[in-house]
Amino acid sequence: MQEAQAHHKLKQLLGSRAGSGWPHGLTLTRLVARSLRRSDHSLFPIREGQRNEWMLSLLLPAVLSEAPIALVASKPLQRRLLQHELPLLRSAGLVRPVWQGTTAPASPCLWMLSPGDLVQVWQSNQLGEHQLLCAEAEQLEELLGDGQAVRIEPEHWDQLSASQPPLREALVQLHERLSRQLLNRPLARQPKLAISREQEAPLRLLLQGRTDLPSPWQRWLDCGDHSWTSWAIPDAEQLRWSLVRQPLRPLQSLHGVLEQRGAVLAGSWAPEGVRLDALGLHEPVVISLGDAQREEALPLFAPRQQPFPNSADYAGHLLDQCRRLVLGQGGLSIVVIDDNPLRQWLTSALAAEFGRRVDHEQTAPESNGVLVCRWQWWLQNHEQLPVPCQLVVGSLPIASLEDPLTAARVEALRRAGRDWFREWLLPDACDRLQRSVAPLRGQQPQPRLAILDGRLRSRSWGQQLLSALEPWERLEQLRPD
Repeated sequence: MQEAQAHHKLKQLLGSRAGSGWPHGLTLTRLVARSLRRSDHSLFPIREGQRNEWMLSLLLPAVLSEAPIALVASKPLQRRLLQHELPLLRSAGLVRPVWQGTTAPASPCLWMLSPGDLVQVWQSNQLGEHQLLCAEAEQLEELLGDGQAVRIEPEHWDQLSASQPPLREALVQLHERLSRQLLNRPLARQPKLAISREQEAPLRLLLQGRTDLPSPWQRWLDCGDHSWTSWAIPDAEQLRWSLVRQPLRPLQSLHGVLEQRGAVLAGSWAPEGVRLDALGLHEPVVISLGDAQREEALPLFAPRQQPFPNSADYAGHLLDQCRRLVLGQGGLSIVVIDDNPLRQWLTSALAAEFGRRVDHEQTAPESNGVLVCRWQWWLQNHEQLPVPCQLVVGSLPIASLEDPLTAARVEALRRAGRDWFREWLLPDACDRLQRSVAPLRGQQPQPRLAILDGRLRSRSWGQQLLSALEPWERLEQLRPD
């Protein structure tokens, strides 16, 4: 049986390594081997352990299998697999050919695809009978959305103009009009500016019916229904801008890429954070690895009667509390906040107080540094950083309606008569909060979590966020190390 063979090989491999203490490695390996043998849908929410602790257990059955397998991984994870996990398996005599690129391999192997590659392979009907294996299931919808995005850069306008001489003058006028609209807008808290269908309509009408459009214009034209939305990313200093178009529901727009084949999805998020409708799975085998009851309670500092992020005194409150939290701490402090102007101001203000200890989104901070970053940056880069002594939440990770993609998804739910906040924004915030504090769990000494957003205690839905953080214990007073 494949399960027994994978179990035996992993046990041998772990026995030769020191410090391999993740308790569920053998279980995960057997479950993945079983799923690959049966070609079914399996979902493994992993609450305990970092990705680098369980990645070997997920990968080994795919190396032993003879079935065609497509390993879906972001570029950073691909680099890690090629530099660490696969050489380690190779040193133990476990070798399977690895194929990269968007052209299907001639024989069964481990086909390594980025989410963007997967989109291209699926659309070109080359995926065949490959089962899918993904270690970043908590990011899969977002990664596939980025992979499907149509991006129009300034040079694409020149290519379009050169390929369509009769439209050259009209294209220049349209581009100048959009440039005035986008570059004259005041700076927003989000780097993206929404573009309405009315703003796109003249360009769409101009290109309608043309069959010889250069890439990516034809694809942009094909993605014009209400299931897609557009935004611009302006660069005021360079007086240029990029146009982006992306699906609201990335998995739905791929029309069954997961439903028609075996799929093994694992990710670092709690079982209650799994949204099967978003992942596009129907009645999968869901097995959670990790017991929340075994975790030590996370010290939580969240005073009552704090101001809301949209109040006038919030910035001063945030700086005062961050100063208090950092003083007396000998380890790394992480401060997460998405509001761009406020985050930049806070970084400067903390740097004036603590000097070179303060960094903004750097993966090599001082050992006692203060690192200020966005939520998404922390989620993507925490594995490259030392374990912090504290995580300071400036504002809760509730997606902003100033973000065009978020606003479009909310509008779609509103048109359907659904509770967009409790059905989507709040569960999404719980999921991101759980994943963000996961690196703090099981550490000695136990890092602390501070939440400086008054909505946690004042809003009725704050209790749902507190429940998502269980187990935790209230930290009434701040004490130095």
